[in-house]
Amino acid sequence: MKTKKKIIKSSAKRVVVRKKKNGSKKKKSVKTAALVRHSQNPIISPNTKNGWEAWQTFNPGVILLNDRVHFLYRAIGEDGLSRFGYAASSDGFHVDERLSYPVYEHQVGQRPSFNIFSYFSGGSFGGSEDSRIVRIGDEDTLYMTYTACDEGLRVALTSMKVKDFLNKRWNWKPPVLISPPGEVHKNWVIFPEKIGGKYAILHSISPEILIDYFDDLNFDGRTYVKSFYDGKIRKNCWDSWVRGAGAPPIKTEYGWLVFYQAMEGCDFSKYKVGAMLLDPNDPTKILSRSKEPVLEPSELYENVGFKSGIVYATGAVVKDGLLLVYYGGADNYVCVVSAPFEEFVEALMKGAKPKLKIKTLKNK
Repeated sequence: MKTKKKIIKSSAKRVVVRKKKNGSKKKKSVKTAALVRHSQNPIISPNTKNGWEAWQTFNPGVILLNDRVHFLYRAIGEDGLSRFGYAASSDGFHVDERLSYPVYEHQVGQRPSFNIFSYFSGGSFGGSEDSRIVRIGDEDTLYMTYTACDEGLRVALTSMKVKDFLNKRWNWKPPVLISPPGEVHKNWVIFPEKIGGKYAILHSISPEILIDYFDDLNFDGRTYVKSFYDGKIRKNCWDSWVRGAGAPPIKTEYGWLVFYQAMEGCDFSKYKVGAMLLDPNDPTKILSRSKEPVLEPSELYENVGFKSGIVYATGAVVKDGLLLVYYGGADNYVCVVSAPFEEFVEALMKGAKPKLKIKTLKNK
């Protein structure tokens, strides 16, 4: 029902107000909750003192453990290989711990050669890129998916015990490739809870949601998840070309919150981030989708780097009621935006448009 408006007749110099019928209720306005950039972005930058991370540090996998935010960020250095470095933050905004050595490296052989797929996927010659970390329920294991760059671009899965991770004993289980050979796949995420008693992997948004379910995550290296990207175009939408999932899903009162990367059909030079809510029991069903991007490149650190015009969200946590979304800027830096969690989800569910000009959060 359209809201009746005040009608002003300027020639008569009077105002006529149409009264609402008795019992009619005023339509509630939907409150938006914009993501806010932190004033000290980027929070992780390349470190020239360490050759392995001297060029680029971006696209972090993130997990909240013991009330601290832990990062496994992608790093590219002087040898051109992509590895994962470790950092941590007590408040989610300021990095108060960062190791000087890489904590994960996908083996690419003794003499790695130039990999054209890997180069256009962030600038490295090969290695491991774009980790996503998840703990499923209260299991004592962390699972990590990432893109293995030595044979084109394939999705790999590894894991380690939570206790080892917290004690910085990097006893990673040998990785196994779970996407088919001869195909390019990226951006696979594992749900942090079982769905219908099974492990769930979201492996494509094209723009439909594709999910496979498994009794366990013990892949044998010969069984692959059959995924495809049909490349359907969402006409007249900001996300006409969806690239893939961002951070692992987050459980909300309505369903699963999923961030994703997309490009507009008329502008392939910019990666933007959207958000959607998926049905809690059947997450192939989209309950709501952001009508506009919740994050798009506008700051210097999102436009000056290895690849300009890039915001790429790969990690998100909820800490003290605040939604913290971590992303790579310009394929060069790690950055963070935040919003009140409940307000953000409520606005997304009710179809509110997020504010496009994202404010900068100032330090107190």
